[in-house]
Amino acid sequence: MRRLILSVVDFFYPPFQRLMPLQTFRYAACGGYNTALDILIFAVSYNFIYKKQIVHAFGFAISPHIASFLSAFVVTFPIGFYLSRYVVFTSSNLRGRVQLVRYLMLVMASIALNYMFIKFFVEQLHIYPTISKLITTVIVVTFSYLTQKHFTFRTKKIRIKIDG
Repeated sequence: MRRLILSVVDFFYPPFQRLMPLQTFRYAACGGYNTALDILIFAVSYNFIYKKQIVHAFGFAISPHIASFLSAFVVTFPIGFYLSRYVVFTSSNLRGRVQLVRYLMLVMASIALNYMFIKFFVEQLHIYPTISKLITTVIVVTFSYLTQKHFTFRTKKIRIKIDG
């Protein structure tokens, strides 16, 4: 699966090679796919599954925009980790479990940011939920890219001690 994804993504890279490095293009392509999937699942969940109604689950009343966010997250979290680890940040020499723990920390921060921004945009600024999700996505994707590149999937520096 990894090779197929890389061959498809890399096929479209040549026109962009003067604009950005391959890793950035792969992140944009994979992240764009996962983000589009996230927004699609959010919109379908909000409009057709939850029908813009309060969701009652596990003894809680959950607003339809938050329930839709959670539905999208359950699908896009594992896809995002797979694409980040095996397609985008392949040169990282950190252990897989370290990457997973860091990715989980990043995702928890992203969930918090998504929750806060969606609630703020919908409930305080009265922006339509799908538009709120789009604005939130731009903010969170920027944060996510920088965090993944410099923390979650960074390349561990190997130090060589020379006696002498």
